[in-house]
Amino acid sequence: MDVINKDSLYYIFLEVLRLHHIRTHMLLDEIGIYPGQPPLLFILNKKDGQSQRELSDKLMLAPATLTVMIKRMEKSGLVIRKQDDKDQRVSRVYITEEGRRICKDALKATNVIGEECFGNFTAEEKVILRRLLMEMRDNLNKANHKE
Repeated sequence: MDVINKDSLYYIFLEVLRLHHIRTHMLLDEIGIYPGQPPLLFILNKKDGQSQRELSDKLMLAPATLTVMIKRMEKSGLVIRKQDDKDQRVSRVYITEEGRRICKDALKATNVIGEECFGNFTAEEKVILRRLLMEMRDNLNKANHKE
């Protein structure tokens, strides 16, 4: 069995992913939320009262996964769900004042991680890295959608 070379691009990329994951957990744990929750808070902070279907599509999460996340966040007092006034089949999600406070803290944590990751990069290096990461994303999207 071949072992991945620790100097290889792939191995270093995996290390970066792992370290980013650990750091994200550390910072978000300090404010009492899980890593999957900030994107939902950011979306609701920008446009409150979206349907669960809209949120599921925007976050690219299965509806059942989103429901579990929302229930957990309701228990923490970050969001509330209400039936739509016009269509009782639709459940809308609203951010609470506590959710807005935590959202600000999560944004600060995101900025800290960004600064820790890219703080010593030049503007040109950031542009190049962004372009390369977008190419990686596109390559993986193509591979995931092959028939």
